Amino acid sequence: MERYVELDQVGMRFDTSKGSFTALQDVKLAIARQEFVSLIGHSGCGKSTVLNIIAGLLLPTDGIAIAHGREIAGPGPDRAVVFQNHSLLPWLTCYGNVHLAVERVFGKSESKAKLAERTEQALAMVGLSHARDKHPNEISGGMKQRVGIARALVMEPKVLLLDEPFGALDALTRANLQDELIRIVARTGSTVVMVTHDVDEAVLLSDRIVMMSNGPAATIGEILDVNLPRPRDRLALASDPAYHACRAQVLGFLYQKYGQRAVA
Repeated sequence: MERYVELDQVGMRFDTSKGSFTALQDVKLAIARQEFVSLIGHSGCGKSTVLNIIAGLLLPTDGIAIAHGREIAGPGPDRAVVFQNHSLLPWLTCYGNVHLAVERVFGKSESKAKLAERTEQALAMVGLSHARDKHPNEISGGMKQRVGIARALVMEPKVLLLDEPFGALDALTRANLQDELIRIVARTGSTVVMVTHDVDEAVLLSDRIVMMSNGPAATIGEILDVNLPRPRDRLALASDPAYHACRAQVLGFLYQKYGQRAVA
C-alpha cells in the first residue's frame, strides 16, 4: 500500500487551566492514495483532533504526521477541509464562495476565464449551477454543504478532509448528499478522511473504518476493512449480509468494548 498520509506514533497534549490534557496517544495510521477512510468513536475520542492534525490546523506534540512524502507543518491547498458548519461567507453568492477558493489557489497562474470555468465546473459537479447567484441565506442546509464541498474540491486537493459534514442535516438530505459524495469521489479519485458518528454512513462510504478508543489518551482501537464492491447502492446494501456484518462489528466495538451508545 502506498502511504499517502501517515501518522507515526502521534500524540497530542493541550494545556488547560487544570494542567496538561492528553487527547491522543500513540496514533499510528497509514492511508493509501484514493482510499476513503472514516474515523468513528464516541464524543471526546479525538476524531476531530486527528483530522485537524492531518489538515495542519494542529501540530502534534509527539510523533510525526506526513502527507504525500512531506511532514505536515501547517495548512495547505493540498489538503481541503469541509466542516459540519459550512463556513460560507454570507455576503458572497454560491459562485463567489467557490470562486474565492479558486483565486487563492490558481489566481497567479491562470486567466480570469479559466478561473471562472473552474468555478462553474465545481458548482455543476455538486448540482448547483442553478443556484450560482444565490446567497447562503437563500439556500437550504444541504445546498450550503454542497457549496462547501465544491469549494474544497475546486482546489484540487490531494486529500479531502470531512468533519461530520452531514451531521446537522435531516435524514433524507443526508442520504442524498452521501450518494452525491460517492459519485464525486469516484469521479475525482480523491483521497478522503471523514469524521463521523454514524455507523451506517461509515460502512456505506468507507474502504476502511478506524475505530477510536475513548479519551483521554485516545488511540486507534481497531481498523475494519470494508470489503464491499463499488459502486455502492444503499438499497442493494440493505439486504447484503456483508454490509450487516461490517455494521455489527463497528457496533460491537462501540457498545461492548466502550460501553456507550453509538448512533446507529
